[in-house]
Amino acid sequence: MGAGWRGGWAKKIVAVLLSLALLAGCSSHRSKGTYHVVRRGETLYRIGKAYGVSYEELAKANDIDDPSRIEVGQRLLVPGVKRQVPVDVVAPRDRSAQKTSPDPWLPPDKRPFIWPVQGGQLSSLFGPRGRSFHDGIDIAVDEGTAVYCAADGDVVYADELRGYGRIVIVRHSDEYATVYAHNQENLVRAGDRVKRGQLIARVGDSGRTTAPNLHFEVRRDNVARDPLAYLPPAPRLAAGR
Repeated sequence: MGAGWRGGWAKKIVAVLLSLALLAGCSSHRSKGTYHVVRRGETLYRIGKAYGVSYEELAKANDIDDPSRIEVGQRLLVPGVKRQVPVDVVAPRDRSAQKTSPDPWLPPDKRPFIWPVQGGQLSSLFGPRGRSFHDGIDIAVDEGTAVYCAADGDVVYADELRGYGRIVIVRHSDEYATVYAHNQENLVRAGDRVKRGQLIARVGDSGRTTAPNLHFEVRRDNVARDPLAYLPPAPRLAAGR
């Protein structure tokens, strides 16, 4: 009787320990990232760009054999991040997935934006960068330098993103938006109405970068365009790569 009683309790203890181990495993799995539900117009590349994760890593984490085939409503594990982000706001559309006309180079007096910083050096230009694509320009300038809004608009995002660091996104119309990243600090919040030339951030080295600089993007119809086509000529800026 005593031996049977002890045996029964031993089995219960083993079952409890197994349950705890399974719960710990599930908790550990959840702690590895967050889940994103695919929405219309999103690609694995675009989702990865928003979260700062390569599309190859996303495919591997979700056992996806063909990265070009994901479905609306599909639930994806995004490894290494703690919260969801609004992909449609944060990440531009993939240029290769959409038929786009060449970037229009407007006459200098018709360009809609002002330079977001004063002085500095162009350390990286818009276009292909190895196996990836650089969606904007990088302006190397001293940490703490004022970042100004390029035109009137509404702040649609002001937070921190993997890769981008502290970032501000301003929507100027249904057609245009601008992006300011790697900030030391953001001085505006989502929902704020901002004016052309208004101080909105300070230059920093947050996110994936090696030195203080402003990463600046111009998006037209939610596709990244060459910012130099929309900014006045700035001979004071030395071009580099």
